[in-house]
Amino acid sequence: MCAQNTKGRQETAAPTSSTPLAIELRGISKAFGPVQANKDISISVAKGTIHGIIGENGAGKSTLMSILYGFYKADAGTVLINGKEVTITDSQAAIAAGIGMVFQHFKLVENFTVLENVILGAEEGGLLRPSLAKARNLLKQLSDEYELSVDPDALVEDLSVGHQQRVEILKALYRQADILILDEPTGVLTPAEADHLFRILDGLKEQGKTIILITHKLREIMEVTDTVSVMRRGEMTATVKTAETSPEQLAELMVGRKVLLQVDKKPATPTHPVLEIENLRVVDEHGVERVKGINLTVRAGEIVGIAGVAGNGQTELLEVLGGYQDGTGIVRVNGQELDLTGKHSDGQSRRKRSIAHVPEDRHDEGLILDFQAWENMVFGYHHAPEYQKNRFLMDNAKIREKTAEEMAKFDVRPPNPRLEAKSFSGGNQQKIVLAREIDRSPDLLLVGQPTRGVDIGAIEFIHQQIVALRDEGKAILLVSVELEEILSLSDRIAVMFDGHIMGEKLPSETNEGELGLMMAGMTGDET
Repeated sequence: MCAQNTKGRQETAAPTSSTPLAIELRGISKAFGPVQANKDISISVAKGTIHGIIGENGAGKSTLMSILYGFYKADAGTVLINGKEVTITDSQAAIAAGIGMVFQHFKLVENFTVLENVILGAEEGGLLRPSLAKARNLLKQLSDEYELSVDPDALVEDLSVGHQQRVEILKALYRQADILILDEPTGVLTPAEADHLFRILDGLKEQGKTIILITHKLREIMEVTDTVSVMRRGEMTATVKTAETSPEQLAELMVGRKVLLQVDKKPATPTHPVLEIENLRVVDEHGVERVKGINLTVRAGEIVGIAGVAGNGQTELLEVLGGYQDGTGIVRVNGQELDLTGKHSDGQSRRKRSIAHVPEDRHDEGLILDFQAWENMVFGYHHAPEYQKNRFLMDNAKIREKTAEEMAKFDVRPPNPRLEAKSFSGGNQQKIVLAREIDRSPDLLLVGQPTRGVDIGAIEFIHQQIVALRDEGKAILLVSVELEEILSLSDRIAVMFDGHIMGEKLPSETNEGELGLMMAGMTGDET
C-alpha cells in the first residue's frame, strides 16, 4: 500500500505482518541508575525504507540507537536484524550485522585523506598499499552509484562539511552496511547540501538500503521519511505513516500538548539605532581574518537575524560584540563607541553598557556545569548592589530567592536553585542562561543559536521570550544556523559568507532557496 505526498515521493506504508523487516526491537529497556532512558520499547523498521525517529531531548532516541549500534547493552529486550536475533556487544558487532552510523559530529581524522579515512579500521592484512588500491576502486564504484562524489585524495580538513558527511556515508557503505543510522545529519549543512543529502538517501533507499533518520526538524521528517516513530520520556508513543500525519500532530505527540510551530509576533516598530557596526574586522589567533569589514545596524524594537553556515564569521562577530575577542573598526552602542581592544573590551565592560550575551555554546561559555543553578544565574552580575550583603560577601540567600523566581518565570524544570547545571536537560540549561541575561532588561541582546539541541516545547517558549524583549523596545542580534528559525523570528535578515555580509533581506520578501544561495556565496546575479 502506498500513498503520494505533496512532493510527489511515494510513501511506504508502516510495516505490516507481511512486510520484510530490516530491524525489529522487542521490549528494549535501559536504565542509568534511577533514570529509565528506554522503557519496554518495541519498533519495527521495514527493509528499503527511510524511518524517522523524533522526540524531545531526553526522550531516549540516542540511547535506543546506541543500543542498536553496540555502544550500550540493553538491560532487557531482543534485537532482530533481517529476522534473525543478534547480540550486539560493540560497534564491530553492529558493523558485522550490516549496521552503519553517521554521527552528528563526524568521526574523521582531519589530516588524513578521504581514502585513508574510509579504510581506517577496515584494512586488510599487514600491508596498507593493497588495501588502498582495492579501496580506491570500490570507492569510485560507491561514489558513482550513490551520487557521493568526493576526491579520494583530498584531505578531510580541506573539504566542506557536506563533503565530509559524504565521507562518513562512504565509510559505512565500504563496510557493506545495509542499514544506515543518521543522527541529526543536516545540523551543519546549507539548504542546498541538505537537499543533496536527501537525494542521496532516496538513492540509497532505491538500492534497497534501510535508513533510520534521527532529527528534530519536522519539515525534514515530512519531506524525506516513509514512516516516523515518536518517543516521549523513554517510551515509544506512536509509529505512523508520514503521509498520514502532519507537523502539528507530530509535535503534539512529542510534547504531549499542542505546540505553536510558527512564531506568533506583531510587526516590528523599530526606532533609533542601538548597535552600529562600521568596517569591523576580526583576525583569529592563527592570523586568519574571520570577519572582513562588515557594516550592520540593529535598531531598538527589532530582531536582526544573521543567517549562514557555521564557520563563516558569525561566532567571531558575537565574540567581539560580547567582549570575548579583539577586533578593529567602529562599534557604537546607543551612540557611544565600544572599546574593541584593551581592558575595556571584556564582558564585564559590555554588561555595564547594557549589552547581554547568550553565547552559542552554553556548556563552554554560558554555564559552569558543576555549579548549582543559583550560582550560574548570577555569573557576570555578581557585583550588582542588590546581591551584596556587605563589602566582602554576597547575599547568597537573596540570590537563591531571585533564582527561584526566575526559574518559575522561565519555566525551568525542575525549579530547584540548588540543582547542579549538568543535571538539567539542554532546554532547561538554555532557559537558565536566557533568564540570567534577559532579567537585566538589556538595551542590546546578543543571542547565538538560541535553540540548539533544545526540545520543541522549549523552542516555543524561548522564541516567545525573545519576541517579548523586542516588544519592550530592545535591540536583538540573533545568530542561528536554522533557516526556519531565522525566517520566522527575524524582522530583518543579514547573510554571512566567508566573513562578509552578502546582503540583507526582509523575511516576507525572501525564502530558504534564496538565502541558501547567499549562504553559499552566491548573489542573485549569479543564479
